[in-house]
Amino acid sequence: MLNRRFATSVRRPAVAAAVAAALLALGACDSGSGADDRAEAKGDSGPSVVAPGRPGEPAKTLSAEEARKAAPDDKPNSADFDYAQRMITHHGQALQMTSLAPARATSKQVKLLAERISAAQKPEIGAMEGWLKTQGKAKEKDSGSHDHGHEVMPGMATDAQLTQLRAAKGKAFDQLFLKLMITHHQGAVTMATEVLSEGNNVLIEEMANDVIAQQTVEINRMRSM
Repeated sequence: MLNRRFATSVRRPAVAAAVAAALLALGACDSGSGADDRAEAKGDSGPSVVAPGRPGEPAKTLSAEEARKAAPDDKPNSADFDYAQRMITHHGQALQMTSLAPARATSKQVKLLAERISAAQKPEIGAMEGWLKTQGKAKEKDSGSHDHGHEVMPGMATDAQLTQLRAAKGKAFDQLFLKLMITHHQGAVTMATEVLSEGNNVLIEEMANDVIAQQTVEINRMRSM
């Protein structure tokens, strides 16, 4: 099911782009002609656009009017907003964990992994915060309790686990970091998979697909360490 949904989410931006191209082309035709030319073109169906079909199906050639009607409605729903709100918090905990690696990890691989995770997730937090702002939604304040506020958020480490990680050093830190981060990444993949099924916004779908692709690779890498 994930592969089918992934194909759908990749296709939607493509359709939207194709539709946008048709509308821009139509606008260019209108702006480049005079009143007489527009009068003569009233019976014309306007420029056409080739829209990609579903997997295994041929592409379709749409008129400008058909392209307008085919434009996907990607108005965010509650699942989209919930995903962004919760994933910001989820990523934030990952950054807390990675910030400990430079001083406490022994393995160079673990340190490099922590750097990569931090470098990827900081911009993702910024992107989700920016998206929420454009939608008129402020980031909800964190309750501050990982034990009580996040029990429904998969993969989150508890306060006790974070305390244990902060106290660990050397190989003990490396092992615990990998254990907690694998679980943390699995939780993020679960959340991203859920929003692909329940959400509606194209940008959130793209973010979720990025999380699934990137963090699945990192899970496999961590398991091999």
